[in-house]
Amino acid sequence: MDTTLINILCLILLFLGMLGTFLPVLPGLLLSICGLLIYKFGTDADLPMIYIWAFGILTAISIVLSYVIPAKTNRKYGGTRWGSIGSIIGTIVGIFIPIPLGFLVGMFAGVFIGELLHDSKDMNKALQSTKGAFIGFIYGTGFSLVVGVAMFLVVVLDMLNII
Repeated sequence: MDTTLINILCLILLFLGMLGTFLPVLPGLLLSICGLLIYKFGTDADLPMIYIWAFGILTAISIVLSYVIPAKTNRKYGGTRWGSIGSIIGTIVGIFIPIPLGFLVGMFAGVFIGELLHDSKDMNKALQSTKGAFIGFIYGTGFSLVVGVAMFLVVVLDMLNII
């Protein structure tokens, strides 16, 4: 296969990976790491292996953190298991709602409704739990996005022979 086509494929995968850090229908950093690996091993790139190892480790950390951070922040703000379950259900339902960022709206609505189902008299607790879910989402997404952007930049800079 032509090196130019491989480079284009890699850039597309890296870009989709960045989008996937905040769009749950895409596998995020897994797409980015695939783009990085295809670039490294599918072309005659001189990209040092330390980048592959570093981004592989950061991707694994990101996957773990995407589950741990929202749960921890949800608990920190008084959330319960009901809110966590509501978050998952809301995210899945939100993906299919034809509004911008429906998955995000669904996630927050799911947390709120889940907490109200657990204790219908404590709306403040439900709001606090939703706040925790939001903060967790921002932290997890921010970390993943930074890693995805870094992978993209490393490949682009290597293509331009800057690194």
